[in-house]
Amino acid sequence: MNEGRAPLDRRALGLALTRIADANVHGLMNLPEPSGHACPARRIAVTGAPGAGKSTLVGRLALHRCGQRRLGVLAIDPSSPKSGGAILGDRVRMDDLAGAADLYIRSLGSRSATDGLSDNLPDLLDTMDAFQFDEVILETVGVGQAEYAARSQVDTLVLVLLPDSGDVVQAMKAGIMEMADIFVVNKSDLAGASRMATDVQRIVTIARRAPDAWMAPVLLTSALQPDGAAALSAAIDRHLAWRAAHSNAADIAVARGRYRLRRAIDRLVLARLGQADAALLEMPLRSQVAQLLLQLGLETATGASQRA
Repeated sequence: MNEGRAPLDRRALGLALTRIADANVHGLMNLPEPSGHACPARRIAVTGAPGAGKSTLVGRLALHRCGQRRLGVLAIDPSSPKSGGAILGDRVRMDDLAGAADLYIRSLGSRSATDGLSDNLPDLLDTMDAFQFDEVILETVGVGQAEYAARSQVDTLVLVLLPDSGDVVQAMKAGIMEMADIFVVNKSDLAGASRMATDVQRIVTIARRAPDAWMAPVLLTSALQPDGAAALSAAIDRHLAWRAAHSNAADIAVARGRYRLRRAIDRLVLARLGQADAALLEMPLRSQVAQLLLQLGLETATGASQRA
């Protein structure tokens, strides 16, 4: 799969990712769009609650899948709402990947994003495509039921659960549990793992779906059972093959583009709200919205003038 391809320029990739990760919305608009690639990378997200063991699982999965493909790992850590900094500790739990050929690992702070992802993530993923990655594994921030934005950005969504991590039936009613392509009950050496897997499998089986829809498998993994990463890798391959046969590329592009634009607008609005004074906030709601839209229009026009 790597034959005839230039070696990965890690320095150029690192600089490109840093420029994008550090950019505000106007800065991002000033950056050149990443050049397209005929074969964009397959995108796999690993998500789940804090403490579910995502980083260790991602490390084992990446080690299993690298070698015959150019593989990237983007690991997102939560940024402090006070300082804006992030510990970026995911790489500490991926030491086994050090020195692996054609493998690139990058830790990212979530910055202003509150959906389990990171600012400018669509552009970061597009940059991985431009550097001809075959596959990118995205590890999200620890999430709950409502943070399922990763669904639109990836091809396969892996949800990592813990034994006895709550009322499964209630959890399945909404949120990210309905979005997952593969369920993983991690730390399966703990009590309750088999029961948890059985409960999830039962609900997956009885859930309504189209005749040709994908049925999410439920896997058991543990750091004490090395075969778990191989089983997860095989399940990912099966889902990627199913998705290639059943998905619509135009619909995927629309969903990803919609998320990118919404996040940019969200950040512009939040920036303006952070500057709002008492006079604006004491206005009637209709006047507040009109004033904010006017300010955003002027700001966008100013930004466009500066770019010209």
